[in-house]
Amino acid sequence: MIVPAGKMRHHRLMPFVAVAVGIACFSVMDGLMKGASLAVGAYSAMLWRSLVGVVLMAPVWKLGGGHWPKSGVLRLHALRGANSAGMATSFFFGITHLPLAEGIAISFIAPLIALYLAAVMLGETISRRAVIASLLGLAGVAVIAGARLGQGNHSEMAGWGIAAILLSAVLYAWNLILQRQQAQIAQPREIALFQAVFTGLTLALFAPWLAVWPAAAVWIDLTGSAVLAMISLMVISWGYAREETQVLLPLEYTAFIWAALTGWLMFAEAITGPTVVGAALIVIGCWIAARGHIEQTAL
Repeated sequence: MIVPAGKMRHHRLMPFVAVAVGIACFSVMDGLMKGASLAVGAYSAMLWRSLVGVVLMAPVWKLGGGHWPKSGVLRLHALRGANSAGMATSFFFGITHLPLAEGIAISFIAPLIALYLAAVMLGETISRRAVIASLLGLAGVAVIAGARLGQGNHSEMAGWGIAAILLSAVLYAWNLILQRQQAQIAQPREIALFQAVFTGLTLALFAPWLAVWPAAAVWIDLTGSAVLAMISLMVISWGYAREETQVLLPLEYTAFIWAALTGWLMFAEAITGPTVVGAALIVIGCWIAARGHIEQTAL
């Protein structure tokens, strides 16, 4: 039985700490997955990581008293798993052709896209503030993309990498909505397990044509990333079950710091001025949008 989050005793800062830790783990995981994706491709890296995640989480879920979800909950797990398959694979493809910090910065546009998804899916009205925020976000993406594509020595695949991360951002915007819904009806261990299950099942449909078996060294990165992904999913789900999305959303931007550090340590990636400026424009846009939403909610 799931105890309503509002009735559980915890320090008021704990949801923020949990989400911040989860985002840090996700950022380091991105670095490990970039290495694996460079070795076997983004699709295969994500497929095998999902398999490792199932193997690791199944005993944890079962020993923790896990039981088979009801049909409605299972459908939500399947929906988010399928979403994650496309979201993660496109993102990991993107960062194989871009520095990690640039990829994370471009993905920050996801909360702005979520505003428009909310309008379509939930019938919410898009305010003038949201439009201004979106324009700032787009300006930030344009600064980063323009600087990258304007370099004479940029990779021919850089444009495809940017497009893939923008696709991932659209899927991640939807994921933010699913994440909150999921956290309110399922325990963190269940969420982590079934996301790995359904992500793996979705990707397995293409395995006969696309799967590449990793070398032994790559399995180390895949296992490490699976462990970090499971930890992240559980602690973030715990946090989102106890605090509203609009309150926790600003913590998403701490990922830029971790991505910059991870990219520098693992791949010797430098942080450029346009990346910092573009990330700042996107974050300001999201802050304006979030502030407007909070003010409307308070009325």
